[in-house]
Amino acid sequence: MTSRSIHLILFSILVSFLCVIGVLGQINQDVREPLRQVSGQAQSNDIPSGKPDATIDLSMKEGVNLVKGQWRYSDVEIIQVDFKAPGPDGQPTGKPIKTYDYKPHAGVADFDDSKWEVLGPTTLNKRRSTGRICFNWYRINLTIPKRIGNFDPTGSTVVFETSLDDYAEIWVDGEIPRALGQSGGSVIAGWNASSRIVVGRDVKPGQKIQLAIFGINGPISNPPTNFIWMRYARLDFYNGSKIPIAVTPQEVNVEVVRLDPAMDAIVGPNPKIFKLAEGFKFTEGPIWVSDEGYLLFSDPNSNIIYKYTKDGMLSVFRQRSGYSGADVAEYGQPGSNGLTLDAQGRLTIDEHGNHRVSRLEKDGTVTVLVDSYEGKRLNSPNDLVYRSDGTLYFTDPPFGLPKFFDDPRKELPFSGVYSSKDGKLTLLIKDLKGPNGIAFSPDEKYLYVGNWDPEKKVVMRYEVNADGTLSNGKIFFDMTSAPGEDAIDGVKVDQQGNIYVSGPGGLWVISPEGKHIGTIVAPKHIHNMAWGGEDGKTLYLCARSGLYRMQLNIPGVRPATN
Repeated sequence: MTSRSIHLILFSILVSFLCVIGVLGQINQDVREPLRQVSGQAQSNDIPSGKPDATIDLSMKEGVNLVKGQWRYSDVEIIQVDFKAPGPDGQPTGKPIKTYDYKPHAGVADFDDSKWEVLGPTTLNKRRSTGRICFNWYRINLTIPKRIGNFDPTGSTVVFETSLDDYAEIWVDGEIPRALGQSGGSVIAGWNASSRIVVGRDVKPGQKIQLAIFGINGPISNPPTNFIWMRYARLDFYNGSKIPIAVTPQEVNVEVVRLDPAMDAIVGPNPKIFKLAEGFKFTEGPIWVSDEGYLLFSDPNSNIIYKYTKDGMLSVFRQRSGYSGADVAEYGQPGSNGLTLDAQGRLTIDEHGNHRVSRLEKDGTVTVLVDSYEGKRLNSPNDLVYRSDGTLYFTDPPFGLPKFFDDPRKELPFSGVYSSKDGKLTLLIKDLKGPNGIAFSPDEKYLYVGNWDPEKKVVMRYEVNADGTLSNGKIFFDMTSAPGEDAIDGVKVDQQGNIYVSGPGGLWVISPEGKHIGTIVAPKHIHNMAWGGEDGKTLYLCARSGLYRMQLNIPGVRPATN
């Protein structure tokens, strides 16, 4: 391949960067989202400005040592890859073609940079990469220190600021969010401009943050005879944080692993995931309320149920959602977890700390549906689903208890899966260590139960008898050998019977026949999900500290309400 060809190729790859630069300073106010409401207080995703309360200089050895970090570096190589030309739909569905990508893709949080060059912080301003059209990566893992001089960083907002010659993009904890008209932050701020991005809110000493900075030489249309270098890098700490916040929906990076053509029918050729809100301690148990068009979801760590509306407003729906005891501080997850709706549209809640399943009535009162089995308190109800005849099924592991299996509050010697109808509670199974996500097949012939157990990461499938009992339980899918620390969490099903499982490394999609057809890998691990939107094709994703959504092609199975 000639040098001229390579330059043309690189130019075509990077035309998108020019598009970003072309809209700097031209954001129309009409496309900006309004401020978001959290507990009646206006919140925005603005970056703090003004004099910080403390600063750590990451271009100095003392600063890098303070955050227990180490700068690592790599050049970037352009490679040829297979792709598809634009089809009639404007998407990459046309004839096979060749295009170009780069390696390494080092923005993701778990990327292994252990073999990269180690940089001394005082050498960040050294000229690097190959000159002309070129790119590179700088990566560093940070730990929030206990103190910065006399400043206690607990609860503060942290802003990373840098300037690269000539452009920079910034990934934080494996994520690069971007919104329409955005300039700066995670994307290019401008020619040799300062880039500032919030990398942590309400931080705690010991908290780890991973940064990856992608350097770009420019101007791209007139490749310069210089190189890439970093002028400065620092962390600014601002006392206090406003969390959680809803953000202008921001597209983030997503990888779809396609193992079977059936995955193409579920996820289109140009998949998108959008971040909707951030700053939660942990998100779980979402449910879409169709008649009013909003999503409810739990933050069990904060003991709160949040409400997110279709027009992007975030508010507190219910405080003390799972526990109000005097010893609440002993709990890691005292709050609610799984949420669903009964046939009358009433919210049904798994309450960790209260060891119960409750129902929120239309007048705001609470009805306790079940809190004990044979005189002993339940562990900490986790996930739940209604059968069309009104029978409630739920899982009851001890994960909401402060010491899990060894907690003195644990009264039952097992983790159960139960059904409840008309005041009658039935223990269905008790042989799983950590029964978690639960869902019916579309025809309700089968019940799927995921097991959170590092030694047995399985999805079980049970036949559902006419009387609601279960029989012929079998391992439907075994993920035990899959790499990754996470076991199995949320389980959902679409209308064609495909099963969506929060498993090791991502959201697994399994066919009704038990074949792994693909995996959706989001920036943060997806723990639970809910079908929403008017057509039921929007999958809302609870992923650690954030709330996201993804449009799919097949509608999901949702609670049937009158």
